[in-house]
Amino acid sequence: MPDSPAQRPRRVPPYLLVADELTAEIHAGTYDTGEPFPSESMLAARFGRALMTIRRSLEVLRERGLITTEWGRGSWVVPADQRPALGAN
Repeated sequence: MPDSPAQRPRRVPPYLLVADELTAEIHAGTYDTGEPFPSESMLAARFGRALMTIRRSLEVLRERGLITTEWGRGSWVVPADQRPALGAN
């Protein structure tokens, strides 16, 4: 008999795992403000994930106020003084 849903551990969606890792890297200063953020295809290759997973991850980063995206141009890291406080998201 399978476990009940309440007994199974909750699985974190892959897009959140990617978003959380990128969030940590942004806060650690891995990506400079004003420099282009890695492209969707570069991130897909790095994480071994589908483009849709990466797109959803980038959407989470935008919702968290960490990156800004211009259609057709790419994404950039928001300057640290313009980001929400670390515990705010």
